[in-house]
Amino acid sequence: MFLNQPSIAGMTYRTTVALLVSLLASSAQAQTTSASGPEQQVLRVCQDPNNLPMSDRQEHGYENKIAELFAKKLGWKLEHAWWPQRMGFIRNTLQAKIPDTDTYKCDVVTSVSPNFEMGLATKPYLTSTYAMAYVKGKGLDSIHVPEDVLKLDQTTRKKLRIGIFTGTPAADWLIKNDLSDLMVSYQLQTGDPDQYPGQIIENDLATGKLDIAIAWGPIVGYFAKRTNGVPIEVVPFQFRNDGIQYGFGIAMGVRHGQRQLRDQLNALIDSSQPEIRAILEEYSVPIVSTPPATKS
Repeated sequence: MFLNQPSIAGMTYRTTVALLVSLLASSAQAQTTSASGPEQQVLRVCQDPNNLPMSDRQEHGYENKIAELFAKKLGWKLEHAWWPQRMGFIRNTLQAKIPDTDTYKCDVVTSVSPNFEMGLATKPYLTSTYAMAYVKGKGLDSIHVPEDVLKLDQTTRKKLRIGIFTGTPAADWLIKNDLSDLMVSYQLQTGDPDQYPGQIIENDLATGKLDIAIAWGPIVGYFAKRTNGVPIEVVPFQFRNDGIQYGFGIAMGVRHGQRQLRDQLNALIDSSQPEIRAILEEYSVPIVSTPPATKS
């Protein structure tokens, strides 16, 4: 009645062999881990190499600092791919692979709209607004809110040169308030990688080529502190019901299908609010709580 039962000796032999194989495999795995360590995950980020205060190749921008913070919290290695944030940025970064590999140049871009359509957007990690700037002591010190420009005497107002970027809320504000004849227009994207929006403040406003400049608040706040001692007053546009949207949320973008990475970034945005705010304050970024909806 024991014919169908394995012998104790045979069972012991097979068990011993299996145990030895298992121990050898574990030993080999331990040696591999000890020699090279577990493969470290990588946070691959694409950013503009010359677009302060957001980012630059030397990693001096606030988006560089936030990416560094997130990589540190994840325990991942941080790698960059650089491309000017102009037409074709996403096509050449988030959607592009490193030649002769299946690896994308990056998995995250750090400055997109929450309505980003070319991938998945995170929740906003900052919300800022457009801002006006002028040199103090030049007859414009009575401007504390943008509408104060309209209260200047006629002679002073008619001589103003107000620099704005075309296609932005600044241009809409000038047109709405019948100030378009004072407008000095700049192109937001010139195609020249050596040019950057902050030049409107640190060059043209500081040297007197312009009397007033209106631009995206983080640009104005940052470059107003970097004009070689020329005192610049910054006047953010607050929310108002005039049909123009001045405030915008800024998010990160990942490729379609990367929901897990998007969710990880969202969790980091939530848990890192004190650190993010400290970084933005260091760069004099005007912060607002909620972007206004465009009036229909």
